Amino acid sequence: MIPNFKAHPWHGITAGEDVPNVVNVFIEIVPSDTIKYEVDKSSGYLKVDRPQQFSNIIPALYGFIPRTYCHDEVRDLAIESGANDVTSGDLDPLDICVLSSHNIHSGGMLMEAIPIGGFKMIDKGEADDKIVAVMKGDHAFGHFRDISELPQAEVKRLMHYFLTYKNLPDEPAKCRIQEVYGSEAAKEVIMASMRDYANKFGG
Repeated sequence: MIPNFKAHPWHGITAGEDVPNVVNVFIEIVPSDTIKYEVDKSSGYLKVDRPQQFSNIIPALYGFIPRTYCHDEVRDLAIESGANDVTSGDLDPLDICVLSSHNIHSGGMLMEAIPIGGFKMIDKGEADDKIVAVMKGDHAFGHFRDISELPQAEVKRLMHYFLTYKNLPDEPAKCRIQEVYGSEAAKEVIMASMRDYANKFGG
């Protein structure tokens, strides 16, 4: 008999059969959302984090890779990149934004994505990497394999969002992007976050 329960999207789903080349992604937010949602760590359901107060709307699908966690291993990669003010990872699953040409209207779903790079973001002394990926099989973005292949306008649009989405008008920046890295470095971050998860939760 099949158990009648819903798998927790963080703990109950694998990171993927071909990780880090192709990863499972749990999507929390889509570009049309004017509310920031995030998964409730206890129940696994999506919850309202906060309304978006300004015109800063996520420019791509956004979520996390299951069974990842950003702690010491992710922090060490940030330090290796030259960030000497980092004390920890952000103690959350690894964030990922997925580029797709399709209009997906709501989060709370799983998809497969191909990591092509990322941003080494430092937020108040914490390593808060943002992996950039493309939806597997997408007819417009699915052929990209490294962030260097993307139009610079696309990269800058993503960077601008992550550098400003927490800021109120006239406030100083709360975070910075230490570096923009390609697919191989993104895979290193993913594997580091999986080791952090295993160290924290086992498995």
